[in-house]
Amino acid sequence: MRQLLSVRPCAALLLACSAWFAGLPAAAQDAQALRAKHAAVKEQLANNPFGRPMTIESVEKDGNLKGDVYAVAMQPFAVTAPALQGMDHWCDILMLHLNVKQCSWHGSGNDSTLSVAVGRKYDQPVKDAHKVDFNYHLITTSADYLQVKLDADEGPLGTSDYRIVLEAIPLDAKTSFVHMSYSYSHGMAAKIAMQAYLSTIGRDKVGFSVVGRKPDGSPVYMGGVRGVIERNAMRYYLAIDAYLTASTLPPAEQPEKRIREWVASVERYARQLHEMEPEEYLEMKRKEIARQQAAMGKSG
Repeated sequence: MRQLLSVRPCAALLLACSAWFAGLPAAAQDAQALRAKHAAVKEQLANNPFGRPMTIESVEKDGNLKGDVYAVAMQPFAVTAPALQGMDHWCDILMLHLNVKQCSWHGSGNDSTLSVAVGRKYDQPVKDAHKVDFNYHLITTSADYLQVKLDADEGPLGTSDYRIVLEAIPLDAKTSFVHMSYSYSHGMAAKIAMQAYLSTIGRDKVGFSVVGRKPDGSPVYMGGVRGVIERNAMRYYLAIDAYLTASTLPPAEQPEKRIREWVASVERYARQLHEMEPEEYLEMKRKEIARQQAAMGKSG
């Protein structure tokens, strides 16, 4: 047990640090926290099975599921920050997910809304999909920190409290550190539907966290609902990464580049993410993107 004399200086230092941190503006606190997280996960970013500087975390608590992806984006912050703000940009990002059938944006300021049609993995009419209205918030944008938040009170099948939070900081002249958090809550109806899924077509599906080893040394991956949240968090992060990769191309070339980047990244993690053949995905997304562009052109 440490002596009282050694405890007092530590306590004083903690209080001083706390007072200094509390005196920072909220955005500075958030940027500071993200820098600290980058330092904490540096080893995982350097040594992982993803083949890129990335790590994923998940948690399930009191009916809430949350997945966090931390990654180094191979784009300077001067490219990353503008690309990841704006409702039109986020519709283009969300559209890469195989379950997002259409996305439109409306309003401005506190009334900014993304209307997202969420359906099955195959091509289907928008009218048959579930509509989820996300409130779009540009929380902070500065020379060294970005935070964007999307939230929706209600989702399909009794799910609620959807949150997608994106934050980024510059690392050096060529890279950025990005954190994407995806979470939602599920009620009884959603829980029953999830249990049915996990006991049938989803019973062999896994996430990314390694929870053990088989006798031959091969990994045992996270299953169950945490596996589900990890897969979806990864899909959304890969959409962000694909969008950033394509963002420096001429506008006419970007949609095709995005969908090709997304499906190529998904197939790198086929054990967790493969749902359909790449060409099938590409054909579906070309139709859905054309439909989205036509719908927004009419509404404009």
